Amino acid sequence: MLAEERQNHILSLVKTHRSISITEIQRRLNVSRETIRRDLLTLAEQRKLRKTHGGAVSLESQEPDIAVRQTTNVDGKQAIGHLAASMIPDGASILLAGGSTVQSVSDQLVQRQRLTVFTNCVASALKLSGRNNNRVHLIGGEIQAQNQVCLGRDSTQMLANYFADFAVIGAGAISPRGTLMDFSREEAELHNLMLQSAQTVIVVADHQKFGRYAPVQVQSLERAHYLVTDREPDAEMAEALSPLAVEVLIAANQ
Repeated sequence: MLAEERQNHILSLVKTHRSISITEIQRRLNVSRETIRRDLLTLAEQRKLRKTHGGAVSLESQEPDIAVRQTTNVDGKQAIGHLAASMIPDGASILLAGGSTVQSVSDQLVQRQRLTVFTNCVASALKLSGRNNNRVHLIGGEIQAQNQVCLGRDSTQMLANYFADFAVIGAGAISPRGTLMDFSREEAELHNLMLQSAQTVIVVADHQKFGRYAPVQVQSLERAHYLVTDREPDAEMAEALSPLAVEVLIAANQ
């Protein structure tokens, strides 16, 4: 494969996946890591992508709309939602973030009784309010239509007043070093505060988020107690997670 053809293939992968690791590119193209690094450097110098430690991010690094994400890996996200929700008992207080995988958790929480819910997700608030003696607090702020969540300074200021038994947080991406990442500073700030505002933190992320990058760092997964996903992480990701205190739980499809 000629260099130009290979670089066009790499650029296509980055645009399709928004972010991708060198390991994933190597798996798809069957060339050396050094060759990929040189290609990424060339493409970055041409301002066609942004090179990161261990991979690359599309310059069009915006997350797909929630409606699109709700149609991808549906079975995996439902399995994650079932397992994560099973960890939360009746009467618990919960911080719920936004995102398609977290919404799979809230789908399963409709069976719980007497929950106290703090969420910036409009869909989860509507889903859980007015049933089973739940109390639901919508964390206010400007509504981001793309994700159907409230974000911004008003959201973080309101959240700062609360502390919950559980926090359930999604991930825009999980880097090869085990760092939670998001697509906006506002979302990252809110998720970072959620990590500090609960006794037990559950991060939910399907396997498509592993080894990828998003523009904004949140925190290391060291802050979380559990990572619930739908597939075993590959060897590189497992190695990055092994020193961390987080317990990885694999959800089986129902």
